Amino acid sequence: MRLTLYTDYSLRVLLYLGAMDAEKLATIKEISEAYGISKNHLMKVTHELGKLGYIETIRGRGGGIRLALKPEEIVLGKVIRETEEDLYLVDCFNPESVGCIISPVCSLKGALNKALHAYMSVLDEYTLADFLHSKEEIAAILFND
Repeated sequence: MRLTLYTDYSLRVLLYLGAMDAEKLATIKEISEAYGISKNHLMKVTHELGKLGYIETIRGRGGGIRLALKPEEIVLGKVIRETEEDLYLVDCFNPESVGCIISPVCSLKGALNKALHAYMSVLDEYTLADFLHSKEEIAAILFND
């Protein structure tokens, strides 16, 4: 399975914010420069992460963004489910699809569905905190300390 850039960037934003001191605010520009990715994409990502309740956005001069939840409360599988457009591994998973002509007798979709559930089950076992054990090293790279 391959995640979209949107989800990739969402996870990167959360890692960036998780590596920061909780009281500090980051800007989209800082995150964009740290990762070398588009500011425009990050604006969409941070807007959605704010709507989903993962980050807090402070507007105005001196504003920025920070985590709205503790890293231990941010479950990776949930973030992926909420940021991926869909998790249709094959066309027949999509209820709006015309479908494949062998779909009624195909056992492949059952195996793929089982694999998808196993994949997401593993991701549900991890929180953002699990990826911040080397917080100082991540911060040194991202914040150029």
